[in-house]
Amino acid sequence: MSIRTILVDDEQLARAVLREYISGEQDIEIIAECGNGFDAVKAISEHRPELVFLDVQMPKLDGFEVLELVGSDVAVVFVTAYDQYATRAFDASAVDYLLKPFDLTRFKAALDKVRQRIAARMPSNLNVAELRQAATAPGQYTQRIVVRDGVQLHVIPAAQLDFAEAQDDYVALHTRGKTLLKQQTITNLERALDPARFVRVHRSFLVNLERISKVEPYTKDTRLAVLADGTKIPVSRSGFLRLKELMQL
Repeated sequence: MSIRTILVDDEQLARAVLREYISGEQDIEIIAECGNGFDAVKAISEHRPELVFLDVQMPKLDGFEVLELVGSDVAVVFVTAYDQYATRAFDASAVDYLLKPFDLTRFKAALDKVRQRIAARMPSNLNVAELRQAATAPGQYTQRIVVRDGVQLHVIPAAQLDFAEAQDDYVALHTRGKTLLKQQTITNLERALDPARFVRVHRSFLVNLERISKVEPYTKDTRLAVLADGTKIPVSRSGFLRLKELMQL
């Protein structure tokens, strides 16, 4: 039985190399090719492959964002030009990677790992948020947040996020008068965003500093952050200490 496979890379030459190497593997069947992240999300959702060769750095949506939107119940081999610092993140996960340029021997080694996982019917233990954080150099933060809402994909520039509210294993993202739900913890979102621009004012609230117009008393130990649109966000004692430091209150 063939392993149904999708190739995702914005470089035609990179996909051609993969096709050439796969042509010598009788148990690998290419069912789709994609040149960007949006097409990849659609193809993976429609075809339900067993294996995806996924480029990390792509326009529109990168490889991490693709996995956030489709889930990780598929064998993924990342194809990346990341340096050795970033590849340590892949080494620590259950997902293999091919560092460009790679040769046939390295490609076959990756396929062997995939076959073993599929044969053992092992579930993926890939945590996309943690993998992205491990693969991000210190001082670099996400510039956009991707959200899937049914068949629609939303890309929110980080600067347009007003605030986020924790709702169990989800976060409610408030942006320009709209609210979108994303399956992610608020702690993971906090780690991904620039701490100089976003502050955890309460265990359930993360706020864009640029949206805060004032902070006013509420109870003896708490305060309210009033946003430019009039929204009021609870501020804990520790959250107020963070605001004082960042806003010089």
